[in-house]
Amino acid sequence: MSTAALIQEVLSWVLVVSGAFFALVGAFGTWRLPDFWSRLHAASVTDSAGMILLIAGMCLQSGLTLVTVKLIVIGIFLFITGPTATHAVANAALVSGLRPREAEGLIAAEPEPLTVAGGAEGDAEGTRKETAGAA
Repeated sequence: MSTAALIQEVLSWVLVVSGAFFALVGAFGTWRLPDFWSRLHAASVTDSAGMILLIAGMCLQSGLTLVTVKLIVIGIFLFITGPTATHAVANAALVSGLRPREAEGLIAAEPEPLTVAGGAEGDAEGTRKETAGAA
């Protein structure tokens, strides 16, 4: 085994083990953290950091093959959909009334519902209705 191949092998395993570590930490956080918002954060760490490191390690393991291309496509898909899904779940929870715990001395702002130009809620563009006095 050449030195370059050995370095590639070691680096790929470091990435895979690091990704597995982030996945385990995210799973443990989802199980142990006290409220929805903390658990959502732990789950998003698993989606983002764990997935990126695991796929990068697997790409190094597979070399320059069609498998690498497939892994990159899967990674791009997960890189886009993971944070989008986390944001959608968090926004739905916030709008439905689930509030994060407030720190002492802080005042939580009310979320503004999404509105359509005609005044109905939930437009396709996701713009917020301007309120009087808002900057």
